Amino acid sequence: MANQIEWSSSPPQTEAVAKFTVTETSGHPGTKPSAASDAADDLIVVGKSDSRLQPARARLGNETVIGVDERVRISDTDKLPWRMIAALSLKPKPPFTSSFIGTGWFIGPKTLLTAGHCVFSKSDFGGWIGSIEVSPGRNGAKFPYGTVTATRFSATKVWQDGPDPDYDIGCIHLDQPLGDTVGYFKIASLSDKDLEGALLNISGYPGDRGGGEQQFFHANRVLRTSARRVFYDIDTYGGQSGSPVWHQATPGAEPVAVGIHAYGVGGTPGSWGITANSGPRLIPEMVDMVKEWLKAHGS
Repeated sequence: MANQIEWSSSPPQTEAVAKFTVTETSGHPGTKPSAASDAADDLIVVGKSDSRLQPARARLGNETVIGVDERVRISDTDKLPWRMIAALSLKPKPPFTSSFIGTGWFIGPKTLLTAGHCVFSKSDFGGWIGSIEVSPGRNGAKFPYGTVTATRFSATKVWQDGPDPDYDIGCIHLDQPLGDTVGYFKIASLSDKDLEGALLNISGYPGDRGGGEQQFFHANRVLRTSARRVFYDIDTYGGQSGSPVWHQATPGAEPVAVGIHAYGVGGTPGSWGITANSGPRLIPEMVDMVKEWLKAHGS
């Protein structure tokens, strides 16, 4: 029997519990020894909450900071989980001359997940991006794991044909197995019930603070879900598109990515009566597609 959650706009069958199967990939901490991150111990939120973490005041802007900016700069980006997150420098092919910034994160030895609009945009790139410089754990002028350049990418067909925000998912494929060193996130398709009240974490490289060269973090609670999106009260800004949206069930548990940050408040239906940022959910269909991308490109 369907058990739709009131705060979710997913169709009832999404929560037909007997039929829901969690689809996932494996994560890995990387081979590079890593001391404990003080920032991770202090900042990462775990589990669920009956009430969301309250912002200082009303949310303002578009891609989007809550009134008083509550994002925190991460200084020990050479440690887990921060080193699994990379600053992206996007270089379109001629005749396009503007460069862009974004965020990606490792999901395999040679693959990063990001927003679809970081790899494919008819308006900004004329289609596929030309190349992307990937800098895991970048911290200003410091590049603890160097920078590699990618020229192979994937994106959902619906995004390429649309674009459709629900399908704004893309991958970056490397020639080097850098993810074996820095580690990579587990991804999983969690049900509406799993996400209800879940505390989520987002870290990425915004343009307004550090110019896409410094990693910033914020966390808060899921406000609502739809069949293909997750909506949350977490500060972000342009450049953080493509950041991991992850959940940890308990302290010390493996981080599990459940979505890709992609949109500010403009992407949230006004009729819902909430002010939230959002990103595509990693539903079973999307996780299966990502698995195919990993297989096709040698992980």
